[in-house]
Amino acid sequence: MSRITRRTVLGAGLATAGTGLLAACSGSAPGHSSHGGGTPPTAGYLTPDSREIVAAEALRRPGPERKVKLTAVETPLDLGGGRTVRSWAYGDRLPGSEVRVTAGDTLALTLANSLPVPTSIHWHGLALRNDMDGVPGLTQRDIRAGASFDYRFAVTHPGTYWFHPHSGVQQDRGLYAPLIVEDPREPLAYDKEWVIVLDDWVDGVDGSTPDSVLAELGAGMGGMDHGASGGMEGHAMPGMQPADGRSPSPAPSGPSRMLMGARSELLGGDAGDVAYPYYLVNGRTAEDPETFTAAPGDRIRLRIINAGGDTAFRVALGGHRLTVTHTDGFPVEQAPAEALLLGMGERFDALVTAGDGVFPLTALAEGKGGAALAVLRTSGGAAPTASVRPKELSGTVVQAARLKAAESVRLAPRRPDRTIELGLTGSMGAYDWAINGQRYDPARRYPVRSGERVRLAFVNRTTMWHPMHLHGHTFALPDGGARKDTAIVLPGRRLDVDFDADNPGLWMVHCHNVYHAESGMMTVLGYRK
Repeated sequence: MSRITRRTVLGAGLATAGTGLLAACSGSAPGHSSHGGGTPPTAGYLTPDSREIVAAEALRRPGPERKVKLTAVETPLDLGGGRTVRSWAYGDRLPGSEVRVTAGDTLALTLANSLPVPTSIHWHGLALRNDMDGVPGLTQRDIRAGASFDYRFAVTHPGTYWFHPHSGVQQDRGLYAPLIVEDPREPLAYDKEWVIVLDDWVDGVDGSTPDSVLAELGAGMGGMDHGASGGMEGHAMPGMQPADGRSPSPAPSGPSRMLMGARSELLGGDAGDVAYPYYLVNGRTAEDPETFTAAPGDRIRLRIINAGGDTAFRVALGGHRLTVTHTDGFPVEQAPAEALLLGMGERFDALVTAGDGVFPLTALAEGKGGAALAVLRTSGGAAPTASVRPKELSGTVVQAARLKAAESVRLAPRRPDRTIELGLTGSMGAYDWAINGQRYDPARRYPVRSGERVRLAFVNRTTMWHPMHLHGHTFALPDGGARKDTAIVLPGRRLDVDFDADNPGLWMVHCHNVYHAESGMMTVLGYRK
């Protein structure tokens, strides 16, 4: 197996994202003039091998090295209840084995690719060096089949994160795992941690794959449009065959997975595109759930991650009230909750004091009717059944938009130096999801400069909700709101978020519905030289 390192990649001139290779694809940000006179649209931007990226990493003062080896493989996975599927995963586990480091450490992770296609790893939520962000065609080359890649970067901020490929729709297979960054000065007191990874599952069920689902959705719905408004697909380049872990024209296979009629008031209407056969907590179906064991009175820290492809989850622990402490890795003013709503890519941390008995942790697939289940057991008694729906699901539902950032992590008051309007466009009928009406093109950048306070104005011109994710930074929700890297933008609404441009490079902004993203709802923020 050959190995790709940062040195060899950059020495080979990775920065395809910053060279004339992409010059044929142009675009301009609203409010900024386009490039003229034949100048490539990528000229004048930093690239992943720019010295500024190295300098920014040095300022993080990388600490002790934590070495991890990981292999992406095709493997059978036991989902419980007698259901085994063949999929792709990290090792033979679902989710992949947790990676745990301490803030200040240097993570040195080698990914060996034993899949039949190229892959990558994106470190969701981390403000890390740009050349380690894991986006093929933008920050690195694909890790081809049979090769390996050494990711090495400083991890500076504690919190609940996760990692997954940024290659086609591979994330909607089994290629995901939690990344927990411990705080060396942890302010919370608790007895146990329960890491809870939620997922919607289709791969390997009755012949379905995420690629075949994307092909079915991409064919559109003809006259049955329930979207609104009005290149290239996925991570590939115009006129080129995709090299990102999917077939160029995957044929639909298995039963139809197109979902109609899923509605949610919390999500503003349409709840999703895909009818999943299973919903999972930590890789298990509701018929054979994971059991977490504790003692009555134990104070438990829940770290909840939505790794789903197309599903928001409403989560409640029967018989208990939660205290929300963090979202997307950053502390908030603590808030009581009976239930939590997480869009794809979002995370919540919460504290709970365990009662005496056996309790369901139910993750309702919002608007879709199904649910995932896990069990908290502190004493004897019968386990809850898959159909259980705790009353807390109908109680106070906390969403990130209702939370306030803890004072220690609030952005200092400042007027934005630059506002970038990102119109979310497209429809279910044509399945032409895009940003400002333009499908993803890695050569099209929205410029920012180091030191600026940047406002991203997400304007949702569709009738579907979108969980929008920014790489390499966290932003602040309005009016002292939570610090986030992923936020729900409701249909027909505008959401303004602010961040400080303090991490140079090329950074993606995209919808974390994997099918919307792969259809084109992605773009790039580029730091100017």
